[in-house]
Amino acid sequence: MEPRVGPAPDAAPQVRPYHHPAAGWGAAKSVTRVLVEERELVDGPRAIMRMNHENGGFDCPGCAWPDDTKGLRLDICENGIKHVTWEMTRKRVDRAFFAAHSVTELAGWSDYDLENQGRLTEPMAYDPESDHYVPISWKEAFEVVGAALRGLDDPNRASFYTSGRLGNEATFLYQLMARELGTNNLPDCSNMCHEASGRALQAALGTGKGTVDLKDWESADALFILGVNAASNAPRMLTALAEAERRGAQIVHVNPLVEAAATRTIVPHEFLDMALFTSTRTSTLNLQPRIGGDMALLRGMAKAVLEQSASDPKALDATFVERHTAGFEEYRALCAATPWGELERQSGLSRADILRAARVYTEADRSIVSWCLGLTQHEHGVDTVREIVNLLLLRGNIGREGAGPSPVRGHSNVQGNRTCGIDHRPTEAFLDRLADACGIDPPREHGLDTVRTIQAMRDGEVKVFVAMGGNFALAAPDTPATYAALRSCDLTVQVSTKLNRSHVVHGRAALILPCLGRTEKDHQRKGVQRTSVEDSMSMVHLSLGMKRPASPHLLSEPAIVAGMARAALPDSETPWDWYIEDYDRIRDTMAVALDGFEDFNRRVRLPLGFRIKQPARELVFLTPSGRAEFSTAALPDVVPEPGTLALGTMRSHDQWNTTIYSDDDRYRGVKNLRTLVFMNRADMRERGIADMGAVDITSTAKDGSQRYLKGYTAVPYDIPRGCAAGYMPEMNVLCALGDYSTQSDQPIMKHVKVTIVPAAGG
Repeated sequence: MEPRVGPAPDAAPQVRPYHHPAAGWGAAKSVTRVLVEERELVDGPRAIMRMNHENGGFDCPGCAWPDDTKGLRLDICENGIKHVTWEMTRKRVDRAFFAAHSVTELAGWSDYDLENQGRLTEPMAYDPESDHYVPISWKEAFEVVGAALRGLDDPNRASFYTSGRLGNEATFLYQLMARELGTNNLPDCSNMCHEASGRALQAALGTGKGTVDLKDWESADALFILGVNAASNAPRMLTALAEAERRGAQIVHVNPLVEAAATRTIVPHEFLDMALFTSTRTSTLNLQPRIGGDMALLRGMAKAVLEQSASDPKALDATFVERHTAGFEEYRALCAATPWGELERQSGLSRADILRAARVYTEADRSIVSWCLGLTQHEHGVDTVREIVNLLLLRGNIGREGAGPSPVRGHSNVQGNRTCGIDHRPTEAFLDRLADACGIDPPREHGLDTVRTIQAMRDGEVKVFVAMGGNFALAAPDTPATYAALRSCDLTVQVSTKLNRSHVVHGRAALILPCLGRTEKDHQRKGVQRTSVEDSMSMVHLSLGMKRPASPHLLSEPAIVAGMARAALPDSETPWDWYIEDYDRIRDTMAVALDGFEDFNRRVRLPLGFRIKQPARELVFLTPSGRAEFSTAALPDVVPEPGTLALGTMRSHDQWNTTIYSDDDRYRGVKNLRTLVFMNRADMRERGIADMGAVDITSTAKDGSQRYLKGYTAVPYDIPRGCAAGYMPEMNVLCALGDYSTQSDQPIMKHVKVTIVPAAGG
């Protein structure tokens, strides 16, 4: 049995319906508790006042929601503060800690307990004879990495993973190192999250990103929020939703679960509302499709628009369609040929519900459609995102203020990672510019993504695995297979701020390389350095740490990359040390190598930074036709087979990615419980499952193999029949490594085929 992830419950599990507004006093209470527990009653509030500000502030290391454009002094959220104080903790994991605890012992600890030990303080190497991590100097650590990489018979036997918090400068150096070594094995967290979005938008519009910015959100007449739990995943979105409701915009939430962000909120920085307990609605319509039914809903809305246009020509922007799109007639025919009955069956919604959403869309002059992993982590994720674009094109909702597609990225710089070169499938144009700017001959063969890296490690084809941040062992699918893959490596290298599962599930040799956090000052030869990040709406801005580093032995992420590169590439002409002296030098090279980063150093110092150019925003579509492309994909069959359920994994509210702050999930009314599964009460009765009864969950993979979770608690919840949901990373074990989308190569973590029965012996 694998160790449990969250902290040990201090009381019996409780589940009570949550009826309060999102954020508000519940968030304030939670923040106060965190500040007290981490003993950060002075530096914590100071950090809060410096977070997400362009003048000497640091970027929140949490989500990628854009910074406020109106000078808001408290552009913060509960989860961002938790993330920062978790990083600012006074607890330390030093050499004495590792001397006292063997890796075998640590492997039996919960993941909460591992991270809760505090900040790593110096580089450590695994000693197999003692089964302990032991101190190692930075010079020796870099030589271990360099020797392992130099000793490979093929550079493709190494893989270089990136989490979403790595800054742009470190990202650029990291991909440069990998490509100078000769590999495009650059998997990243986007391979598991928004790969479908990038591929769909690139095919439809010629850009892998959304086209809107925060000002568009402030002027849209209608906002459609699909597959997003904003209150937990992008809490600062609540401000935008509250402002939209006040100005009379329509807000439609589409999610199998009606989340707290889809009801009402009290925005904490609106002090009068806080004092008077005055909440604001955050939705005008909530729709609950079955898991995977979003594409059918979107096509139904498009069908309604086209049917309405027969009697009301204004329902369709025929001029825009004629001038700027390709494939419209084929798409019109497809919608006409799709029966309403099939749309209802696949979406799990009534025709009346679909028409209600379509009416909001046609009555709005300007509409934004926003989405997150609820749409992408499916077999048909690319087709679903393309269906969003189809719908937007019908009314010309591309390339004008207040309208367009808006994916909600998760981690703070995951979009910047991709922009700055973390891509296992780089374009020829990118590689040509990189070669000219950096004087290298980058490989042209595509590399390995996340799933294929795990497969290659498992099969002995990848020998060295380097991870810049994150907790790969827990974030990846098929937990036992991922563990076995990591343990098959000759060397695993984890660049981290805190202890986590990936340090105790390691290769035959292993290094822990501790780095600065984003809240900390980065001192280099030319002074304190700033790093840049890109938010989910393509704004690039600088981040400056404020605190003394947790240990004098920490290095910055760019410095760690440069140290590994020097050791692995002793004959390199890349000026690694010169770059680290002054990050402006890195940015000057990036300005030459990266499209849209021209005059980087000047523009990034402007108030709020700068927005990377988006051709599609200007109605320039870099597609084969030179136009926005309609998609005519067939509707997938997402109706579960008799006796089975479609299960989606998700985060709790007191969680950020794989970091678990507690066993509570306030917005879903859960206390002291993570090993649960939310189910429709009728599905529970049909299976003889009692409320809060113990159940066994079995998933069946595409290849027929099965995976199990035993003794989970069934919680009745408002979720469509045939659907179930539970928390990652505990439930990642149910998603087989081979169950990835043939469209995006993403693990299908939001659509796992399961059976759920009363627990054996229960």
